[in-house]
Amino acid sequence: MTAASLMVGAPAAADAIARARALPDLRVGLHVVLVDGDPLAERGQIADLVDADGRFRSDLARYGMQIAFDASLRRQLEAEITAQFEAYRATGLPLDHVDGHRHLQLHPNIAGAIMRIGKRYGMRALRVPVEPWRVVAGIDPGTRRVVGRVVAPFAAWLRRRVRAAGLTTADAVFGLAWSGAMTRTRVAALLEHLPPGLIEIYLHPAMIDAFAGAAPGYRYAEEFAALCDPACIAAARRSGYALGGYGDAVAT
Repeated sequence: MTAASLMVGAPAAADAIARARALPDLRVGLHVVLVDGDPLAERGQIADLVDADGRFRSDLARYGMQIAFDASLRRQLEAEITAQFEAYRATGLPLDHVDGHRHLQLHPNIAGAIMRIGKRYGMRALRVPVEPWRVVAGIDPGTRRVVGRVVAPFAAWLRRRVRAAGLTTADAVFGLAWSGAMTRTRVAALLEHLPPGLIEIYLHPAMIDAFAGAAPGYRYAEEFAALCDPACIAAARRSGYALGGYGDAVAT
């Protein structure tokens, strides 16, 4: 896939939208942000989602539990998710897919809200980070399967639910185990060992590593270099996979 995800409430959103409009072949999706960012809904609508500075909460464990048991909090989440879909629609960009910041779409209540609200806005595809561990370990046996072990059961559940709802999702998604470290070597090797099916490989590319909101330890510039690397480009061409977005898979 050749696609990008847009954080509609981020400071550089206007610039990203302008760039996307200038690239008609780029598939763009909505990156739903409910943590580590700035909300779009009115503060009075989402008082329990934000901290004293008006930014989203970052206490993920407590936040997740409250979402599960507090109906008022879930209504506030729906207000914010709706505001983000509205903001995306206002860009005029076709909606290729939806995913979630820090994979919060894996939370059952958040997943349900995104699917219900997304249906009204023409959502046809949702990222579910099911990452085949054997492929990752075969390329880099030293990789630790920490996040993947936590994510796997939620991802398997969500994939069943997404497909039952008639939405498209990938058969395999790569970028979880090496998040922030999708180097040229890893990406080139991955492109030589892809499983069959619809595959998403996601990166976090940037020109520099230090900027507002940067995750500690992420090698953004190296990930950008991987996307431009001749060896990675050649491996993608040799793979035999057609490049595109989720929408291209829906169309076929």
